[in-house]
Amino acid sequence: MTSTSETGEVTGTRDKDYDLIWFVEACLSNALRLEQYIQDAERGKDDEIVELFRKAQADSRKGAELGKRLLRSRLDGS
Repeated sequence: MTSTSETGEVTGTRDKDYDLIWFVEACLSNALRLEQYIQDAERGKDDEIVELFRKAQADSRKGAELGKRLLRSRLDGS
């Protein structure tokens, strides 16, 4: 079985639900990783990179919040 044919039979979770859960986790992990990058750039006194990473972190947080909201509504059966 290839990864493109998984429809929940192996994991017990349908692809779209699994994908949404993965998306939220990836966004949250990225926000955490970017915090380290921000600290590195701050230590290097590179405000341009700090700004870039802060914007990217904000986007990751926004993606996570949107994904969590959608996931919550799906799990509530709404």
